[in-house]
Amino acid sequence: MSDTYDVEVVREFDAPLWRVWAAWTEPGDLRQWWGPTGFTCPRAEADVRPGGRILVTMRAPMEWGGFEQHSTWNITEVEPLHRIRYVFNFADAGGNRITPAEAGIPADGVPSDGAHEVVLTALGDGRTMLHMTERGYGNQEARDMSQSGLEQCLDKMAALVEGSAR
Repeated sequence: MSDTYDVEVVREFDAPLWRVWAAWTEPGDLRQWWGPTGFTCPRAEADVRPGGRILVTMRAPMEWGGFEQHSTWNITEVEPLHRIRYVFNFADAGGNRITPAEAGIPADGVPSDGAHEVVLTALGDGRTMLHMTERGYGNQEARDMSQSGLEQCLDKMAALVEGSAR
């Protein structure tokens, strides 16, 4: 059976479009929100252009062993202030692509090359809507775990962008 499962999240932020865009594209902002609750992001690099990539490192809390997980977001399309499409890959500490299994992730659920899309829309009154899609999960459990982590990341993003909205 070739069915796959997608994560789709829609979130409204009480922040202007430019501020939410910066959260996705500026290393200092990425370090503030990447990783679910309790995780930190000690490293973020961003070359936001087609053919560029974002490299992030997520560090687990000490009660989970403090492990680090690296990933790259290989950018395929950019429409500034509106859309970013990228391929998500797990990576080693040097930023080289590794498989989900090599990253310690069950290989049957998480795609090796995850197609992701972020679309931002200005809603007026300084508000922005984010619509994010992650495609190709092999089972519902992997999709649901990814969605839960994404929702936690977006909670952290909301605290960042809404706290500094101008």
